[in-house]
Amino acid sequence: MSILTTGPDVRDVSDAPDFADAADPFALFEQWFADATSREINDPNAMALATADADGMPNVRMVLLKGLDGCERGPERGFVFYTNVESAKGSELLAGRKAALLFHWKSLRRQVRIRGTVSTTSDAEADDYFASRARGSRIGAWASLQSRALKNRTALEAAVAEITARYGDGPIPRPPHWSGFRVTPLDVEFWHDRPFRLHQRLLFRRSRADTDWSRTGLYP
Repeated sequence: MSILTTGPDVRDVSDAPDFADAADPFALFEQWFADATSREINDPNAMALATADADGMPNVRMVLLKGLDGCERGPERGFVFYTNVESAKGSELLAGRKAALLFHWKSLRRQVRIRGTVSTTSDAEADDYFASRARGSRIGAWASLQSRALKNRTALEAAVAEITARYGDGPIPRPPHWSGFRVTPLDVEFWHDRPFRLHQRLLFRRSRADTDWSRTGLYP
């Protein structure tokens, strides 16, 4: 086996924040997300979503965070994204009702890991977000049988053309198979790169969404 090397393990982390005294994971996340929004080159709201199928085999894919509602709206709130609920991830989320998320902001040398329970958004929330999407994306939500076998690209293009003709210039309603999921966190871990892999880690944990957070520093 060959060993991959990437140069000396020394990094410029002069702007690394000390977050050991942070008291609330939602507030700290919002601070880090604001930093990422101003400095990350592409998609600061991109996050890896991990689920498991009926056999316990894990799946992971990238999705986009589209909403964050913290403690001001109740303890059950969390991290929101939208998808086809009949897709592989939708089916696994509905069956298991648990998920993990990972944000990796390479430009900031920071990560946030989240584990928690899953619920669906309200119809009103899903309708509002769907209406805000580009028209082409709304058409695509109808045309794509997400995660299912596609015979060829022509079949997808034909479905797009059919949906486009069906709605013309009129409003495009939200498909019944398209909605949002909310991950309500039970664990939130913040990680920041430090020289020589002596990284800073801080874990917030609670047993249920209606209980207080505990806070623990972790070895790198």
